[in-house]
Amino acid sequence: MPAKPPLAKVTLGLIFINVMLFGWQILSGVDISSPEIADAIHWGADYAPLTFLEEPSRLFSSMFFHFGLIHLMLNMWALYIFGNVAEQLFGRLYYIGMYVLAGLMGNVLSSYLTIRDSYELLQHFDRLAGLQSSLIPHISAGASGAVMGLGAALTVISLFPPLPQQRFWLDKKSLLMVMAINLVFGFTVTGINNAAHIGGMMMGAVLAGAW
Repeated sequence: MPAKPPLAKVTLGLIFINVMLFGWQILSGVDISSPEIADAIHWGADYAPLTFLEEPSRLFSSMFFHFGLIHLMLNMWALYIFGNVAEQLFGRLYYIGMYVLAGLMGNVLSSYLTIRDSYELLQHFDRLAGLQSSLIPHISAGASGAVMGLGAALTVISLFPPLPQQRFWLDKKSLLMVMAINLVFGFTVTGINNAAHIGGMMMGAVLAGAW
């Protein structure tokens, strides 16, 4: 009888942490479907002025705050799908490092682009009648940068012949399709932080290549 694959404990642990923190936030009074901006900042969301000037820890803490139940469920479903395979493929330590670094890279890119865009708008302030709200840096949060990093890592591995240490056959066409759909979705639907997705994917791809 073939041995059963080990339980993806780290993935389940990450899901548990995200769900428990979300439950704690709801019990403290955060709206379950549409949190207020003040609540998001209080719970560690990525807000560029605070992140770069005072609290760089927000690059990490924002990975564990979600803007409502649907946001949480979508990210946790994707984490379960990608994470189960990635954890057993790369090993737990490498997997943890990949998850955290991809999430951090996604948040760094997102914050940088937010600051850059706000600066460019300020340079043309005299042309911004009625558009002053655009000067307010966006607030971002969620595990999607880290999750997209895992997806990109699996996609990169699928493009090459199986390595001796590779325990899974990866469906290249399915992975490419899923990642492409996510990117297109991010570019065409408002409210999605595609910069965090792209940053996470870049880091995931680099770390997969190194592996």
